[in-house]
Amino acid sequence: MKVITIIGLGLIGGSVARDLRRTGFASSIIGVEQSSQHAATALQLGLVEEVLPLQEAVAQSDVVVLAIPVNAIATMLQPVLSLLPEKAILIDFGSTKGLLCEQVRNHAKRQQYVAAHPIAGTENSGPTAALEGLYAGKTNIVCERELSSDAAMAVAMELFEALGLQTVFMDPEAHDKHLAYISHLSHISSFVLSMTVLNVEKEEKDIFALAGSGFASTVRLAKSSPAMWAPIFEQNSTYLNNALEEYITLLKDFQQHLHNRNSDKLCKMMEEANKIRPVLEGKSQ
Repeated sequence: MKVITIIGLGLIGGSVARDLRRTGFASSIIGVEQSSQHAATALQLGLVEEVLPLQEAVAQSDVVVLAIPVNAIATMLQPVLSLLPEKAILIDFGSTKGLLCEQVRNHAKRQQYVAAHPIAGTENSGPTAALEGLYAGKTNIVCERELSSDAAMAVAMELFEALGLQTVFMDPEAHDKHLAYISHLSHISSFVLSMTVLNVEKEEKDIFALAGSGFASTVRLAKSSPAMWAPIFEQNSTYLNNALEEYITLLKDFQQHLHNRNSDKLCKMMEEANKIRPVLEGKSQ
């Protein structure tokens, strides 16, 4: 059993705390939290035993988990790695990997760092959003495992297994490219659809009355935290710009067929889109 420090006690970090406590992986869990309100809530909910200043917490830790927005990870990654005790490891849970891996590639303690991205979450945020079992059965991507020591990877894999994650390995550039299309673009679509509806449908009661489950599921991601997602978009701007260009091109094609009342071409586009069904059904099995 290990002493775990979780930096960031919101949805991601709080959910880690719940499951590591439930599975007995951690002997104690320490929190580091910038928000005094979140710190108090996390203590009240029993997510952590105590909340300490960064340096004091890291000094007594076997494992440190960075569960904060990616811009904050980019700021804290090198300083936290420098503070790390000799046999401790650092894991980040950031949604982008290229910039973070590049930052510490030549760090003296690089072998004690594991770059991870559990693909799990909800549209909610803060300690009260923390869920037991959030990570169970979800995919976890680890980048540049060859730069992490065998000992660090062994502890990290033990932690991932305690969370119920299924780990795969990928280089940072491939990770950021794939996530731009599969995750980040869908969030942008949801944000923009929500803005479009709010701009046109001025009466909130009409939206509430007319919106079906399809609309609700499509714009669910628009409830996500802007403070978390704006830095993700910024850090992955190159791949995300490419994804947006392709998306906008297809939207314009769809609009042109609609303008021309060309049902055949509209149907062909939708039939092409239907090819995603067996992919998703296979994933859910």
